[in-house]
Amino acid sequence: MSRNLTQKLIENHLTDGDMTPGEPIAVRFDQTLTQDATGTLVMLTLEAMELDRVKTELSAQYVDHNLIQEDYRNPDDHLFLHSAAQRFGVWFSRPGNGVSHPLHMQRFGRPGSSLIGSDSHSCAAGSLGMFAVGSGGTNVALAMAGEPVHMRMPEVWGVKLTGELPAWVSAKDIILELLRRHDVDGGVGRVIEYYGPGLDSLRAMDRHVIANMGAELGATTTVFPADGEVRRFLASEDREEDWSELAADEGCDYDQHEHIDLSGLEPLIARPSSPGNVVPVSEVAGEPIYQAYIGSSANPGYRDFAMAAEMVRDRTVAGHVSFDINPTSRQLLQMLIRDGRLGALIAAGARLHQAGCNGCIGMGQAPATDRNSLRTVPRNFPGRSGNTEDRVWLCSPETTAASAFSGEITDPRTLDMQYPSITVPERTDVDTRLFVAPRPEEEAAKVDLVKGPNIKSLPELDALPDAMELPVLLKVGDDISTDEILPAGARVLPYRSNIPKIAGFAFSAVSDHYAQDAREQGKDAGHAVVGGSNYGQGSSREHAALAPRYLGLRVVISKGFSRIHWENLINFGVLPLEFADPDDYDDLDEGDVLVFEDLHGELKPGNELQAAVRDDDRRIRLCHALSQRQIDQVRAGGIINWLKQNRHSREP
Repeated sequence: MSRNLTQKLIENHLTDGDMTPGEPIAVRFDQTLTQDATGTLVMLTLEAMELDRVKTELSAQYVDHNLIQEDYRNPDDHLFLHSAAQRFGVWFSRPGNGVSHPLHMQRFGRPGSSLIGSDSHSCAAGSLGMFAVGSGGTNVALAMAGEPVHMRMPEVWGVKLTGELPAWVSAKDIILELLRRHDVDGGVGRVIEYYGPGLDSLRAMDRHVIANMGAELGATTTVFPADGEVRRFLASEDREEDWSELAADEGCDYDQHEHIDLSGLEPLIARPSSPGNVVPVSEVAGEPIYQAYIGSSANPGYRDFAMAAEMVRDRTVAGHVSFDINPTSRQLLQMLIRDGRLGALIAAGARLHQAGCNGCIGMGQAPATDRNSLRTVPRNFPGRSGNTEDRVWLCSPETTAASAFSGEITDPRTLDMQYPSITVPERTDVDTRLFVAPRPEEEAAKVDLVKGPNIKSLPELDALPDAMELPVLLKVGDDISTDEILPAGARVLPYRSNIPKIAGFAFSAVSDHYAQDAREQGKDAGHAVVGGSNYGQGSSREHAALAPRYLGLRVVISKGFSRIHWENLINFGVLPLEFADPDDYDDLDEGDVLVFEDLHGELKPGNELQAAVRDDDRRIRLCHALSQRQIDQVRAGGIINWLKQNRHSREP
């Protein structure tokens, strides 16, 4: 039977289940990716699991998010992660080496392999013909321990590309076009697989841009074929031997079909404050800007920076514009220095930042109050920049650079200049000096984990009670993001290894009373949160599940969940339920008390539940999508408790 490429990749790594969309499957992962904002919890989980050494073919730990060292907390975490990588047999990418996703693509990505990463943009590796998914850190720890990861078989959404991009339009506009058509939940439960003759004009890093931001559609991942362009890319990184040709079978089919004629696209931009709020740049041209920002995992390639350099060469950015350049790797920075393009950027007024995620995660470079910031980053959720009153727009390097020297949002097609012709070097300046290889197993066993005073062991979580009376402490609307549930940024993320401390910031972007109310209610008494559709979109940050759980969150009821956050809630023993009748969302308010009885008996696969509203005659009908395995994990109080129970039950 003819298979599309996604089906072939999953089939090659399937350990259990039926490859029918929506059915439970278990997948073996060859590689893992962790970064410092989520990796500390992964390493603490490995410690709690008493793992000796990772069982994957390759695991890599990057330090790219929390680079600002204004006190001891971030550098202490860097030391802890380095020691943990040495202890468990993991590659370590040192601070300043660059952003995890393009680095992993350059050094470790391999066509046909599977990857799971504790970063939602781990799907970027699909640009090489990999099955690469973002997930919560607990699932990544399971994969590192050699365990299969359970998920639901996704639909495969085939997107046929034809034509060729016109001048002033680039890869960012392709993914923005999909977001314009389908919004931030259009890819939920799906893998996006690209094919067609339009691929011939897209370089590997162009595909990375598109695959990276598939996460903004809510997609499980994105898959591209491993064709001659992937071979060229790996050869440029001195890794041609890792290439193998992979493509969909002739005559295969897809669950969903889409077509994009690249030649018909125009420059697009996502308005504040959602990646799905996309309009043509021409529609908003003339809006004044404060900041123009080039870089991040969403536009990490040499071409993206070279294009901006040629556009601003011999010009000066507008006097009121902060022109921020964020190199994505040391290797890229060296190439830009060598060919003089970094000099062109600096001469135009660019502010050069260290190689890393930086302002994309709110780690510095916050825009001024209520001023427009144009960025090539993947997300513009409210407050993600580090400024509550931010106005972040998402667009291509061409639009960003054009607007930088114009001082206002500018359609690059209106510029009085020839479209720069950028030639990507056939050989890159390969630099692996800031990668630290894993220690041999006998040496690794002697390594002690280095824990500074801000690094706390994971809190112990109790089992799910059979009966509960839970006040609704918070009600939120549609598309609540993990940045709003547990903010990132320089003020909060340094506490990522200290759950008791970081819990105080839970929901602070949308509520000034939640954390205090939860503490007054008491973690043993518990509480509930009510949400709209696509609850928990965005980052894989499991702190957004664990911190509220530490404060006593037992149940979240919503119209629908984002995949990764739904998994994270289960992993930490929070019961994710959905309204059987979405209209019941309107009938629940903060302060209502939900009464659950006989949960252990009623919580079964496919079974509907009911919650009574205390002091009222209302009963809310609820449903869920949990498998029996996931039900057992929630009842145990989370996956770590469940693993310990299963391990002990197997011991003689």
